[in-house]
Amino acid sequence: MSKKRRAFSAEFKAKVGLEALKGIELIHVIAQRHEVHPVQVSQ
Repeated sequence: MSKKRRAFSAEFKAKVGLEALKGIELIHVIAQRHEVHPVQVSQ
């Protein structure tokens, strides 16, 4: 069986993106907290 792909809202993407841009925490820490891959955060 295949898994369904998760769809992220614009609000979620903006929140994660702003956290990454602030540069307070490392990308992999932000990704782990939000349960996404680090590449998704950096994009």
